Amino acid sequence: MSLSEFAHWLPQREWAQDFASSSYAYPIVLATHLMCIAVFGGMILMTDLRLLGWAITSQPVSVVVNRLRWWKRLGFVIMVTCGVLLAGSEFDKYYANPYFWTKLTLLTLIGIHGLFFRRSVYYNTEEIDRSPILPKNARVAGALSLALWTCVALAGRMIAYYEDPDALIGQARPTVAVGPRVAGVAAMGVPPR
Repeated sequence: MSLSEFAHWLPQREWAQDFASSSYAYPIVLATHLMCIAVFGGMILMTDLRLLGWAITSQPVSVVVNRLRWWKRLGFVIMVTCGVLLAGSEFDKYYANPYFWTKLTLLTLIGIHGLFFRRSVYYNTEEIDRSPILPKNARVAGALSLALWTCVALAGRMIAYYEDPDALIGQARPTVAVGPRVAGVAAMGVPPR
């Protein structure tokens, strides 16, 4: 089964249709996903700003990173679980969306980033604390993480605004009535601008 076939097969499953059409489940999972993004994103932001030396400088890097580590992991698991449910229920719509694929690519790059800086930064915070100035690799890790997560948030937001041009072919362009003047002009046989 190709990815395209899978994209059309998955939303046709009974669970996906029930979930997508639910008056309660879909909005609750969406709200949970968005709340986790806010909380998780805030913790990532604070960690990155501390690695850059721009915030929470009264606390050692190790305290900030270690105190937030398990909360970030929990938030990430909940956020991804909700995201998979949301995307899986409408995967045929997301399959053609370049912002969806951009977001997945960025999430993959974040995973690579985490693996790359794991030993030298994220599990080496005590050594960073002993350094008289923040090491370059810690600042680079913070800056890259901040940039990647910002791009993930932007791509995620843009997913909702994408309209597949192939799906729009043959559809009438929507018109918006501005008020009674437009209706009056149309009644006189003059097309509105």
